[in-house]
Amino acid sequence: MAGAAATCRRREAIVIEVLGAALGAVIGAVLALTGAGGGILAVPLLVFGLGLNVVEAAPVGLLAVGLAASVGALLGLRQGLVRYRAALFIALIGICATPLGLMLAHRLPNAPLALVFAAVLIHACLRIWRKAARELRGEPPCGERLIMPCVLNPLQGRLRWTLPCARALAVTGGVAGLLSGLLGVGGGFVIIPALSRYTNLEMKSIVATSLAVIALVACGSVVSASVAGVMHWQVGAPFAVGAVMGLLLAHPLAGKLAGPRLQQVFALVGIGAALLLASKGLLG
Repeated sequence: MAGAAATCRRREAIVIEVLGAALGAVIGAVLALTGAGGGILAVPLLVFGLGLNVVEAAPVGLLAVGLAASVGALLGLRQGLVRYRAALFIALIGICATPLGLMLAHRLPNAPLALVFAAVLIHACLRIWRKAARELRGEPPCGERLIMPCVLNPLQGRLRWTLPCARALAVTGGVAGLLSGLLGVGGGFVIIPALSRYTNLEMKSIVATSLAVIALVACGSVVSASVAGVMHWQVGAPFAVGAVMGLLLAHPLAGKLAGPRLQQVFALVGIGAALLLASKGLLG
C-alpha cells in the first residue's frame, strides 16, 4: 500500500511539473510577443491552471517572469539598448520596496488580494489597449511626452541625472517593487509607461531597460520569498524553465506576429482573466 501511494504521489508530482512547464512556456511566448507587460498573466495562469492561491502563485510567477526577462535583458545589452545606470537605480529602489509588498501579501486574505490583482490587471490591460489603439491610428504609441525630467545628453548619449529625474525613477522603482512583492508581477506595466513619460528614450530602449529592471527586482523578490519559506520550488522550477523555453522559441516569431492587433487581443484576454479572478475571489 505504501509503495502504491508513493507511486501515485510521484505521478501527481510529474503531472504538476509537466503542466507547470507547459504553462510557463505560454507565459514565455506571451512575453516574447507582447513585451515586458505580458508576464502579468503568470499569476492567473497558475491560479486557474494549478489551483494555487494568489499568495502561492505570486513568487512562482515572478521567478518565471524574472528568468524570461533576464534573457530579454541580455539580448538588449548585446544590442546596446539597456540604460543600465537607470535600470540599476530603479531596481535598487524596487528591491528595497519588495519586502514590504511581501509582508502585506501575507497579511491580506486571499479574496481581497485577488480583487486587488484583478484591478491592477484590468488597469494594465486598458493601458495596453490604448497604446495599441494609438499605434493603429498612426499616433506615437506613448502619446505626447509633456513631462521629461530625464533626457539624453546628445553629446554623451547618456541620461542627464537631475533631482527631478532621480525622484521620478525612484517612485517608479518603489511602485514596481511594492507590486512585485504584493502580487508577483514584474512591473513592466508600471516601468514602461513611466519611462515613456519621464524620458525621451526610444521604445525599444525603454522595453530593454524595463526587462533589465524586472530581472533584477524579480531576483530580489525571489530571494525574499525563499528566505520567508513561501517559494514553491516544485512548481516554480519547471514553470520558470518553461517560460524561458517559450520565450526563446517565440522570439524569432515576434517580428512577424507582434503588433498592435496582437496587443489588443492580449488586453482582452487579460481583462477576461481579471474578471474570472475577481469572481473566484468573491465566490471563494
